[in-house]
Amino acid sequence: MTVVLSAKGTRLNRRGLETRRQLLREALYCLAEGGPESASANAVVKRAGVTWGTIQHQFGDVDGLWAAVLEYVAEHRGPAFEEIPAQPDLGDRVQAVIDMLWATLEMPGSVAIYNLRDSLPRQRHQLESSFPRTAQAIARWDSEWTAICERSFGGLDVDHDKLMRVRTLLPGAIRGVHNERNFSSYIDTDEARRGLIDAITAYLRA
Repeated sequence: MTVVLSAKGTRLNRRGLETRRQLLREALYCLAEGGPESASANAVVKRAGVTWGTIQHQFGDVDGLWAAVLEYVAEHRGPAFEEIPAQPDLGDRVQAVIDMLWATLEMPGSVAIYNLRDSLPRQRHQLESSFPRTAQAIARWDSEWTAICERSFGGLDVDHDKLMRVRTLLPGAIRGVHNERNFSSYIDTDEARRGLIDAITAYLRA
């Protein structure tokens, strides 16, 4: 059984663990239901009906809170991140990865992370200076995404450098197409996804 510690390094009892889970749930939905302005520790405190002292006891500061939220989402991200089936065709693998990303975009955890990251400093050095624990948690997410891509295309003759570029491109490309769907647009986003699948398949296959 994993031992969970408070910000001061003391072991949390059953009540403390339940308080922590409640705070993380409330923080996640606070972020998911608002915009970037919802990334506020005070908003989480108000929603959860606790004091700032409770946040400090559990997480230390707002940096510790956001890092814990990222870890909580990673632990509860659900079946959408299961292993991609090892289809023999490259195009099928590309589609499976894109479908997986598309399916996660409206999940509360994904929306919460998007709003949180939108509220954080844009420059990496500023992020690492002001929110070091949050920056480390984001880096772990990026490392996991790299691992997912490598596993998803395992066993296929795919150039590693090209796969790295696709890994970097996909999250932003998928979110861009998804955002376009939410506008008053004449663009067929299903066709846009199909075009993205075809383009990436052709790039990786070349």
